[in-house]
Amino acid sequence: MADPGDALVAADAGLPRLYSFRRCPYAIRARLAIQASGTEVELREILLRDKPTQMLEISAKGTVPVLQLANGEVIDESREIIDWALAQHDPADWALSNEPALRRQAEQLIDRNDGEFKELLDRYKYAVRFPEHPAEYYRDAAMEILSDLDQQLAAGGYLLAGRETVADIALYPFARQFAFVDKKWFDHQPLPNLKSWLEKFLNDESFAAVMVKLSPWLAETNGVKFPFQPINGD
Repeated sequence: MADPGDALVAADAGLPRLYSFRRCPYAIRARLAIQASGTEVELREILLRDKPTQMLEISAKGTVPVLQLANGEVIDESREIIDWALAQHDPADWALSNEPALRRQAEQLIDRNDGEFKELLDRYKYAVRFPEHPAEYYRDAAMEILSDLDQQLAAGGYLLAGRETVADIALYPFARQFAFVDKKWFDHQPLPNLKSWLEKFLNDESFAAVMVKLSPWLAETNGVKFPFQPINGD
């Protein structure tokens, strides 16, 4: 794979604007969906400690990702950005558009991830802020959810349909974040299917491409055109 940095160019005026932060799991999954769809946006990398006024004016939540469409419409939930991107183009049918039962299962997996698991992950990662229990308490509770995923992955290597879908894309970045809180400990846990699933993701060119390091966006300048380059030569 060529270095994506070689393809970084200033975005054209009029493209949808995506405010993002490289390491945020919500922003990662939004970028993955936009990249897969091949829909061009202007990517504006921000610093969470210095959020640009332009982003706060369109989304008072102050969280990433935030997508402002060319018509002014603002989408500031990562799941909705994923849906928007895949509605533009979904060559691998990540959205399971012709399989409503599986799509409902995907939504249930994402709901649990974004609710129960994310809360436990935050408390494990930032345990000093939640002194009611030690970090291990939150870690072990989160592990119960990961163990369920490990069992689900046993059948086909992916969460649903034996192939990569929106469920995998939405959960990968959070499993990654959990694993790297204490990677040495995680590597010794009995989660063979989940580890293999996560390793495939971490070694995939599409993940490397959305994790290119960017300088923070500066007001009155154009961000960079994203996706940075075609995937798999398309």
